[in-house]
Amino acid sequence: MADDHATPPINVDYFEDLTGKIDGDAEKHCERIGGRLKKIREEKQLTLTQLSQLTGFDRHLLTEIESGAVCPQLGTVIKLSKALDSALRRLISDEGERLYVVTRRNERKEITRSTTRQGQRAAYTYMSLAPEVKGRHMEPLIVELEAMPPDEERSIHQGDEFIYVLQGDVTLDIGEDHFELHPGDSVYYLSTTPHLLAAKQGKARVLAVIYN
Repeated sequence: MADDHATPPINVDYFEDLTGKIDGDAEKHCERIGGRLKKIREEKQLTLTQLSQLTGFDRHLLTEIESGAVCPQLGTVIKLSKALDSALRRLISDEGERLYVVTRRNERKEITRSTTRQGQRAAYTYMSLAPEVKGRHMEPLIVELEAMPPDEERSIHQGDEFIYVLQGDVTLDIGEDHFELHPGDSVYYLSTTPHLLAAKQGKARVLAVIYN
């Protein structure tokens, strides 16, 4: 009997062409997120200590993020955007100026690497698919997941997430449940439920849409 998971139900080559080598210049964009965070914080006339009190994040961690030494995970970015009363889009890819965008398969978008909480190892890399759109309420992303230890801290934040698996096998720990997802599988959940998404082994690639 053929393996149901051997052949994805979609043409994943499209997504390979769309994203290219997703790990290209992620560190540079990590520094940009830190710079945006610092700019917005200063616009709000907040000190690092005050931002730490608003978010619950350690002041040292915030300093590391602003300097580009730590690349924050999306859950961390969402919490920061809430505390700063700023749209998620400003931190992820800055503010766009267009009413719509058509993303061609050979067009590269902004790439960012996220690390574990203290920056010891890569957690995943993501690429924004529509950074040019002004006032957007959703963030469509191509995310390349890494394998993670089972005791890795789970994410919890405001918003909704939709995940569609493109390549590889994915593990999802959410609430008290554990799932394995394969190409063609999808999941929708409220991000207020503690969750951890990772590659089962090696790397996996998903389409993620975050509504915040």
